[in-house]
Amino acid sequence: MTKIRAAVAHSFGAPLSIETVDLRAPEAGEVEVTLDACAICHSDISYIDGGWGGTLPAIYGHEAAGRVSAVGEGVQTYAVGDTVIVTLIRSCGACAPCATGAPVACAGDNAMDGPITLEDGSAVEQAMYCGAFAERVVVRPSQLAPIPADMPMDVASLLSCGVITGVGAVVNSAKMRPGQTAVVIGAGGVGLNAIQGAYLAGASKIIAVDMTDDKLDAALDFGATHGVLATRDAPWTEVKKITGPGMADAVFVTVGAIPAYQTAPRYVGPKGKVVMVGMPHTGAEATYEPVMIAALGQQMIGSKMGDTVISRDIPWLIDLYQQGRLKLDELISGRWRLDEINEAIADTKTGAARRNVVMF
Repeated sequence: MTKIRAAVAHSFGAPLSIETVDLRAPEAGEVEVTLDACAICHSDISYIDGGWGGTLPAIYGHEAAGRVSAVGEGVQTYAVGDTVIVTLIRSCGACAPCATGAPVACAGDNAMDGPITLEDGSAVEQAMYCGAFAERVVVRPSQLAPIPADMPMDVASLLSCGVITGVGAVVNSAKMRPGQTAVVIGAGGVGLNAIQGAYLAGASKIIAVDMTDDKLDAALDFGATHGVLATRDAPWTEVKKITGPGMADAVFVTVGAIPAYQTAPRYVGPKGKVVMVGMPHTGAEATYEPVMIAALGQQMIGSKMGDTVISRDIPWLIDLYQQGRLKLDELISGRWRLDEINEAIADTKTGAARRNVVMF
């Protein structure tokens, strides 16, 4: 057992507790990664606040980067010293979804004996297969992707979730084509990456919709061609002035707010798509007028983790970053120590942060 520091959740909605916990060594087919950085995602906050239930005590955090510090028996793809990102996408590689290029929907047996215990020996939930609000993690090799040794770890950590979720929703889930029009509802961390994805896909118009002018200004910096305030009466009419009667080919809802989901179909045109990216709390419901969706031949599709295939998409995104075509450094709002994590979470909840990153 290795003793590490971690931020532990003992009750929903309460501050995390910085504690010393025990992490067992990697077993066969497992890898230990000593973390340098872990970004704070709104999914972590939803779990911490009890929005999706779950088992306690737990260690959250799933958007991380670091260096391999130990490997279990049989691991051949990684060696001690390798620099990697750590994702929550744990795939068996053999089930039908994995075999058909959809590892985010893996139906295989991904269970793993919990590697973390409190000092009294009681188990701690390794949330989202990661538990990365901690100095080290033990995970499966399928959750890792190599990164250049000289890539800043705080920047690299963003590739683990926020970037692949936003960019992937556009290029993988929606399969946007050059010349199409995109509306992105929410210009936070994931929304800005959806905007970048639409830009990379060759969208002719990329319209950001958000509640504040400063976020719309940021959206323009990341590739949006237009910005519309969601606080206006019927903001979709403002979008129509930009797009013409055809409206958008794809609308990306990147926030977990029910009002955003309720209004999303109003922005999409005939044969267009509403792509559901942001995740509301369990039990939250939205209502639609299905006759309009049917009559216009529209689609409503979910996008989990941008339908990412790690081995395909991460090298591509790293190339784009190194070429200066993908903004990552600009996504980081603040860097925090582990013992400042509750303050970092509070700052993230204000909605002003793109991504706050915990540095180890």
